Parts: sequence; C-alpha cells; structure tokens
Amino acid sequence: MRAVDLEILKELSEADGIGGREKEISRIVKKYAEGAVDSCFYDNLGSLILVKKSSKANAPKVMLSAHMDEVGFVVRKITKEGYLKLLPVGGWWGHVMPAQEMRVTTMEGKKYTGVIGSRAPYGMPPEEKNKVIPANEFYLDMGVPSAEYIRQLGIMVGDMVTPKTVFREMNDPNYLLGKAWDDRVCVGVCIEVMKALAKEELAVDVYFAATTQEEVGIRGARTAAHSIKPDLAIALDVTTAVDTPFDQGGLQLGKGPVLSVLDSLTIGNSELLAKMEEIAVRQKLPYRHDFMTVGGTDACNIHKAMTGVVAMTVSIPTRYMHSSRLIIHKEDYLQTIILLSEFLKKITSEEIRSFKIGQ
Repeated sequence: MRAVDLEILKELSEADGIGGREKEISRIVKKYAEGAVDSCFYDNLGSLILVKKSSKANAPKVMLSAHMDEVGFVVRKITKEGYLKLLPVGGWWGHVMPAQEMRVTTMEGKKYTGVIGSRAPYGMPPEEKNKVIPANEFYLDMGVPSAEYIRQLGIMVGDMVTPKTVFREMNDPNYLLGKAWDDRVCVGVCIEVMKALAKEELAVDVYFAATTQEEVGIRGARTAAHSIKPDLAIALDVTTAVDTPFDQGGLQLGKGPVLSVLDSLTIGNSELLAKMEEIAVRQKLPYRHDFMTVGGTDACNIHKAMTGVVAMTVSIPTRYMHSSRLIIHKEDYLQTIILLSEFLKKITSEEIRSFKIGQ
C-alpha cells in the first residue's frame, strides 16, 4: 500500500476552524498545495481556490470541492463565575459532549483548554439520566474563579470553541483517529490529487476549492462556484460508516471510495457517475454506492450555480461523525486519491459536453 503523508492529515485534523473561522486551515492547504499549482486566490467568503491550468486554450473547468470548516461552538456568554456558555455552530448531539476537552481560540489566536461540564449520576432521577441535554445548554469550565480571570486571558464573547483532540494512528495503523475528518480528510485528498497532477498534462483546467461554511448552510461552495464557473464539479465529503455495534449493515471502513447516487439535496449526474465507475473498474479500485436521505454536500449549491453544473459527490466513510473523535481508514483515503487523479487524467472536453443533460 502506498504511504500516507500523515503530517498533512495531522495538521489538518488538529487545526481549529468552525464556519467563518477557517483561516488556520486555509494556510495549511496553501502551504502544502501551492507548489503543485499554477495560481491560487480567495473568494470573499474565504474559500481558497487553487488552479492547475491545461496548456489547451479554452479548456473546460473541473472543480473539486471539499470544505474546511468543522462543527464547533462560539462563546455566547461569560458568567460571573467564569464559565463560558456555548452556542453550537453546526450539528451536535448532546450525548457526545459532556466532559469533553475543548479549546478556545481568541481573536488574537491564543488557545486555552477547558472541559464541557457534566453532572455526577449519583441520586439523579431516571428521567434526568435518560435525557439528552440540548447542545445550546452546555457550558465550558475553564478552571478559573471568575469572569475577570477570563477577561485577563483575553477570552471574549464570540470566540471560537473546538474539540481538543490529538491525531493518532490506532492499534492497527490503517485506522486514523482525529477530529474534523468532516471534511478535512477530503481536503487532504484534494491536496494529494493536486500534487499528483503537478507534472501531468491535462485536457482540463482543475480548480480545487477548499470551501468555507458548509456546516452552517453550504455557503462557501456557492460563492466558490460563482467565482470558478465550472463545467463539471466533484464534491468530496465524508459519509457515515455503518459498521459498529450501534449501527450495522451498511458502509464499512477500508472498502474503498463511495460514489453518491443521490442525497436529500442533490441528484448526481448519471453519466458522470458512470464515468467514475468506469475509471474505478479500470484501476481495479473497489467502490460502493451511497443514497443519503438526510443531509447533503457542497454539490448541493454547486450544481444549482449559474445555469446549472454537472456534478456529483465522492465520499469517504467515517465513524462517529460530528463528535470530538472520528475514525477513518487509510485505504479509503488512498484509493479516493487514485480515483480522482485518474479521472482527471482521462476526462476529455467531449465527454464533459456529453454529460450535460439534453445534449
């Protein structure tokens, strides 16, 4: 198996960036991908767009999209005792939050550790034990005596709060634990694809959009698409692994890329899907199909941009999505890099024209 550049994944996972606060991640993307592309620019919502141009004039534009933001919180109130009341940014389930370490990032970039408050179960009525605490009722214990101490640290209302999780290879090193795999693992895929194509002559211009604010309304994908005006787009995002004692009978880790037929917000272009399947078969890559009845990806707003864009989603399964610790598999990561790289090497302008409905 080809080696994984763990340093890229470690930096992407451990960086902090909720919707609207993705600058730390965009700097990592730029650091690793800039030497492999011809140019890069930002749109006005902060999405970073990296460009590899074809030598052919008027080549069609292919957009790869993966979002940089993670689910997290902002500080909505500082109590007189020095606790931080939190407001969720993105979807959280109350069961995964109590007693988790979190990191506050101030406007000046200083970082402080706290722990989400929980209650001792002794003497608690059964109805209280079984209740899911709403995400907007949680608070962060910073281990300080007062609001004045919090102010001296420079922590203010509006500061970003994210899980504090150390990236690591697990007992089988093919399994990788970290935070923010939704969607930093796919950001890593796109970086590696751009690096793999750096010296290739392509028939298309490739635009990798590291997008913002997906978890709060798929906003960055919309502005990035209008900036690029792609002829074809592939959104890269995670999907839910269903291979644990809690959830069985669905997608497993380590079995290859996942091709989305449709989700609740996007119907993938069928001819583009067939081309992706063809490439996978030719490269002897395993693949699966996905039908998500809840949720969506960057493809939702990309395929509706301008007069419409040929689009689909390619996914990597992950366990424990929207929590402080997620698990992915190296094989899924590597095979997705190969699939996308080979697709971009093989795709032609004639095929892209043929994918457009009605032509």
